[in-house]
Amino acid sequence: MSSPRERGKNLMESSGSEPPVTPSRYESQKRRDWNTFGQYLKNQRPPVPMSHCSCNHVLDFLRYLDQFGKTKVHVPGCMFYGQPEPPAPCTCPLRQAWGSLDALIGRLRAAYEENGGSPETNPFASGAIRVYLREVRECQAKARGIPYKKKKKKKPTTEMAGGRDDSSSSSSSFSFS
Repeated sequence: MSSPRERGKNLMESSGSEPPVTPSRYESQKRRDWNTFGQYLKNQRPPVPMSHCSCNHVLDFLRYLDQFGKTKVHVPGCMFYGQPEPPAPCTCPLRQAWGSLDALIGRLRAAYEENGGSPETNPFASGAIRVYLREVRECQAKARGIPYKKKKKKKPTTEMAGGRDDSSSSSSSFSFS
């Protein structure tokens, strides 16, 4: 079975003799997101070519998207701040949910490389983007009174469990070329 990345490339490379392949929901959304981001860059004054796109442009795009959000994020001064299910409406802003932004960045990160961008220069893979997403997640969690607990990394052991060495990495069989 091919990966989503390979399926996306195969869609672009299919010849006219083959019946058209309907792209997956993920591939369709990725293409839509890529086109939306490209349009956002074109609408900047002056327009920004993709080759000059930086993580700052990506951060500005994420903040721009907040105006279309549907998630109520209570501000610290709101009487419902920290309550997961407030009993009444309030005037706090609607924002993009953290999970939506995280998924968007994942799709744009893949689309950037599929469209010829280098992994080393991928603005969607920047540390600044990861920090921003972490801050959004923490802010939204506090506003709703839901603690996000960081998953602890398991320490490797040298014991054999079920015939498998727990210290070996499960990703060691993958190639990242």
